[in-house]
Amino acid sequence: MPSAGLAPRRVVQLVALLSMLALFAAQLVTALVPYVPVFVAASAANLALDIYLQYKQPGLLSLLGKIRFDVTVRQLLRDMLVLVGLLRIDGIEPLAEQSPLTVALLAFYALHFGCQAVAVVVRRARTLPIVTRNIDASALRLSAAPPRILARQQARRLLTFSVPATAGLLVTAATADVYGGAIGLGVSLVLMGGGAVYLATWMLPKKRAKADEAVIEWLDHWLSDYKPTVAMYFSGGTTSAYQANMWLSTLSQLDGKPLIVLRERFMVQKIDSTDVPIICFPKVATMFSLETSTLKMMLHPANAAKTSQVLRIPSLKHAFINHGESDKLSSCNPYAKAYDEVWVAGPAARERYQLADIGVEDKDVVEVGRPQLSPIRPYAGAPTGAFTTVLYAPTWEGWDGNPGNTSVVLAGENIVRHLLADPGVRLIYKPHPMTGSQVPAAGAANERIKAMIREANTRRPGARPGPEAAAELARRTDALDLLTAKSFRRSADEMERMMLQGTPDGDSRSAIAEATAAWDSAYWASLPEWEHQVVTESRPAIFSCFNQADLLISDVSSVVSDWLSSEKPYAVANTSGLSEADFRAGFPTVRAATVLTPEADGMPALLDAVRSPEKDVYAESRAELKEHLLGPSDPPSLVRFNAAALALCARSDARRARAEARVEAGIPAQRDESTETVDAAEAAMDADPTEELESA
Repeated sequence: MPSAGLAPRRVVQLVALLSMLALFAAQLVTALVPYVPVFVAASAANLALDIYLQYKQPGLLSLLGKIRFDVTVRQLLRDMLVLVGLLRIDGIEPLAEQSPLTVALLAFYALHFGCQAVAVVVRRARTLPIVTRNIDASALRLSAAPPRILARQQARRLLTFSVPATAGLLVTAATADVYGGAIGLGVSLVLMGGGAVYLATWMLPKKRAKADEAVIEWLDHWLSDYKPTVAMYFSGGTTSAYQANMWLSTLSQLDGKPLIVLRERFMVQKIDSTDVPIICFPKVATMFSLETSTLKMMLHPANAAKTSQVLRIPSLKHAFINHGESDKLSSCNPYAKAYDEVWVAGPAARERYQLADIGVEDKDVVEVGRPQLSPIRPYAGAPTGAFTTVLYAPTWEGWDGNPGNTSVVLAGENIVRHLLADPGVRLIYKPHPMTGSQVPAAGAANERIKAMIREANTRRPGARPGPEAAAELARRTDALDLLTAKSFRRSADEMERMMLQGTPDGDSRSAIAEATAAWDSAYWASLPEWEHQVVTESRPAIFSCFNQADLLISDVSSVVSDWLSSEKPYAVANTSGLSEADFRAGFPTVRAATVLTPEADGMPALLDAVRSPEKDVYAESRAELKEHLLGPSDPPSLVRFNAAALALCARSDARRARAEARVEAGIPAQRDESTETVDAAEAAMDADPTEELESA
C-alpha cells in the first residue's frame, strides 16, 4: 500500500528527468539542423525546467550530481548548444558578432567561479569554532547573514543569473540581431559581478566576527563569569534530540549553574526552548575550555561515539542518566561503566545492572527516580464517559531489527483492528518517531495502521466541536509558538541565529509550562470525543496522551515504566516468540501487565477489566511494581535527583582539592599518554558536515 502511494511521485520524478534529457536532445538536433522555432523553445524550456526542479525538487537533481551531471555541467551544455545553434543560423557572423558573445559568456562563468570562491571564504569566516544559545555573544561582533543565493546556493545563483544571458542569446537566435544577446549577457555579468562584490563586503571588519582565538578567549571569560557547576552533555543524530529534551526541565531546576554542552552544530536548534545556556563544541580541541572552568560534573542522557572525548577531562565527574528505562538490553549497556555513577529510577534498574554483570558496580548506581513524570495524573477509576480511550504507543524496531522490539510489524494491525471493532473505544495511536528507520516493514505497517484509523473515522458519525474550539486552539498555538518557536528569516545562518538567540528575557520555563498546559487543554477540547487520533507531531507530548488515556498498549520500552507512575491498566504485546511465562520472567516491567499475543485475542477481556475495575487483577501489582521501577514517591524525585547532583559535585570538589594539594607538595601531575594515540581517530570524528548540508 505505501509503495502504491509513492509510485505517482516516482513517476513524476522520472518524467521530469526524461523531459530534461529530451529537451537536451531537441536542443542538439535543432541547433544542428537548424530549426529556430523549436531550438528557441527547447532551450528556454530546458532552463525553465532546471530552475523549477532546483527550487521544488532539489533532491532529485542531487541524483544527477552523483553521476557528474551537476548544475554547472548542465548549464555549460545548454549554453554550448546555444552557441552551436548561433553558428548554424544564417545572418549571424561567427567572428564579428558571435565571438564577442562567446567571450562575454566565458566572462560570466569566470565571475560565477569567482563568486563561488568568495562564497566559500565568507562561509568559512562566518563559521565560528563554537556555537552558543541563550548567551549574550554581542562582544563577538556577530552580524546578519548575506543572501543565501549568493553565499550558499551556487546552483540557484548560476541558473537564476543565467536567465538574462540565455534569454538574450535566444532573442539573437530568433532575430539574427546580436544586440539582444549583448544586452542579456550584460545584465547577467552585472548580476554575477555585483553579487560577488556585495558578498565580499562580509569580509570587511564591520561584518566580520572575531578570529577563532578571540572567540575562545571570550568563551573562557564567559565561563569564568557564569561559573557553571553541572552540565548536560549530548551528541547524536537529527532524530535523537528528544533524548536530551526530556531532561531540560529537570536540568533547569537543579541547584547551581546549569549548562548544556552539545557536539553537533545542527543540534543547537534541535534543543527545545529553555533558559539554560547552550554551548556547542564541534571540535574536541575547543571543548577543553571546560577543563579550566568551574564545571564540576556532567549528566549524560545517551551514549555516543564522542562521549569518550569529554570523559578524558579529569576535573569532571560524570553520571549516566539515560533517556528512559526499560527491560531491553540497551538499558544496561556495558559502556555505562565508563561513567563515575549510573543514575537510575528505582531498585529494578539497580537489579538489572547487577544481573547483566557488565562491570557496573552496585556502589556506583544511584536511585534518583524520574523527575519528568510529575505532569502525569494518577489513576482516578473506571472511565466515566461514553468512550474508553486507549493509547497504543509502540516503540521502534531498534538498531538490531529484532522482531521482539516492536509490535508494529507482527501485532500492530491486529491490535488496532480489535480496538476499532469496539464501538466504545476511542484510539490514540502514537508511534515512535523512528519507526521504520531501520526495518522498512515496520514503516509499511505503520502506514497501514494510520490508514486503518483514518478509514474507521469515516464510518463514525458524531458532532464536532464548534468553531470557537478551533479558534481557541489557534490562539493557544500562537501563544505557545511565540515562546517556543525559533523563527528566522530564510537567509539566516548559524552566526545570525547565534546573534538572535542571546540571553533569554525572564523566566521562560514557567511561562512555557503554563502555555503548554493551556495548549493541551485547547487541543483535546478541539477534537470530538468519538474520533480516533493519530499523533505523530511533537505536540501533544506523550505525557499529555497519557492523561487522556484509560489504557496503554505498548511494547517493552521506557513508555511502560513512565506509564506505571499513573497506576492505570496497561498491556504489553509479546512478539518475541517467548511463552507468556518466560516473557514475564524476562521482562520485569511486564509483571503487572496484560500480555497480548500477536493476534491480540485477549483484547475484549482487557477492555472489560478497564471498564469494570473489580475484574482488574493487576491493580495491586501495579502499585508494587511502580515503586520497584520508579522508587518511592517521598522524597520527591526532583529532590533526590538534586541531592545526587550535589553529592557528585562534592566528589569533584574533593578530587580538585587533592590535585591542588599534590601540586603544592611539588608532586608532578600524571600525563595522559593515551591522548596522542587517539588524536587521529578523534580528528576524523570531528569532521563537520554543516557546510555541505547548509549549501545543499
